[in-house]
Amino acid sequence: MTPRIVPLSGSIEAELSAPAADRLVAGNPHHAVSNYFTDGTQQFFAGRWSSTCGTWRVRYTESELCVMTSGRVIITGEDGLAHTFAAGDAFVIPAGFSGTWEVLEDCTKIYAIFEART
Repeated sequence: MTPRIVPLSGSIEAELSAPAADRLVAGNPHHAVSNYFTDGTQQFFAGRWSSTCGTWRVRYTESELCVMTSGRVIITGEDGLAHTFAAGDAFVIPAGFSGTWEVLEDCTKIYAIFEART
């Protein structure tokens, strides 16, 4: 099979979810994930994610590149250091990060995730 370029556009069915009750801090956020690519090892993923407003606790087992395409968020680590990101901003969340995601304005992002298998 010849590898092909995978555009992260076009319409694919989104997977809908919400933070687990034990992780929810504030609001009633709803998430939609459109995963456009998964590699053959099931370790690398890329797609689009969106969320409505709210705050929830996160614990990353994967490393994630995020490129915000709309909205505004604050990501705060357990150490209290907060970062605000908006459309056009790009950042990496490393595996092992714990803290909170707070969506201030409904947002969307493009993501690329790598989760090493042990």
